[in-house]
Amino acid sequence: MIAPEPPRPVVAPSPATDSRDRLRRLSIGWASLAGLTAGLCSLPFGLEMAVRSCGCGLFYGLLAFHLERVDSNDSHLRAGLVGAVCGLRSLGMSLPSPLAGADALAILVLDLLIGWLPLIGSALVLYGTQRMFSASRP
Repeated sequence: MIAPEPPRPVVAPSPATDSRDRLRRLSIGWASLAGLTAGLCSLPFGLEMAVRSCGCGLFYGLLAFHLERVDSNDSHLRAGLVGAVCGLRSLGMSLPSPLAGADALAILVLDLLIGWLPLIGSALVLYGTQRMFSASRP
């Protein structure tokens, strides 16, 4: 009589692999949340603005997650990151002629607000969500 083969042991993932997978999922989650928030905030200004803001929000979410892992207590660096990504977002704007007058200045201020507000809103939602979930843990 042939004895049945014993079941093979289940290979559990190593703690390093599990940790890297968890960090990867968290990173994608932060990027998705920041991108969707920025895109939804700028959707009333048009689809092109929403797509651009969504891309910058994704980039901001990835950078913010890794900044949080490195130094979570550095609020100046966090604010600088928001400013840097907003600056990248502003690079695509066309600057009006300096000879155009006060209307050109108003258009420039409006373009800056339209470009910066979705990303600042995205940052507030991202860190508010993080604080809410960290406060609910025992």
